[in-house]
Amino acid sequence: MAESEGPQAGVSHPRAPVEYFGQEKAGVLILGIGNAMRADDGVGPFVAARLAEAGLPARAHEGDGTGVIDAMAEAAHLVLVDATASGAAPGHRSMLDGLQPVPAEFFHYSTHRFGVAEAVETARALGLLPARLTIHGIEGADFSAGERLSAPVADAAGALISELLQEFAG
Repeated sequence: MAESEGPQAGVSHPRAPVEYFGQEKAGVLILGIGNAMRADDGVGPFVAARLAEAGLPARAHEGDGTGVIDAMAEAAHLVLVDATASGAAPGHRSMLDGLQPVPAEFFHYSTHRFGVAEAVETARALGLLPARLTIHGIEGADFSAGERLSAPVADAAGALISELLQEFAG
């Protein structure tokens, strides 16, 4: 869109479809990233499952960052939820504007060498970022084998679920 269209050019309601490279894109997609079999690393899929159960466009992604790039073609506003291992207190929540540079060390605990930060920066270099990209991180405490979230991560996930329901279900 031309800059002459004003500062709100390209901004749409989260549920309104938009054109993107000739394809209609959904308004919002919430992608929960992580491995549900590695304790707190499963917080993304946990959040996505609860939001999908509530009727929001949400799904889990347990693969590498290329799947995140693929998801960018699906929505005008992509919301990513992933575990972080930045050294903050377990359960600490962070929110990043993915249209700004994403620090690689923030999401460095991954079973893949090509994770969230690398996917976002690759998409940026290729001109594939969606109109809006919001990244929610929840600091993990336990990344060992197992399907249970630690208490601080479960609490933080519950709060994030409530906020995302309020933002997108209404």
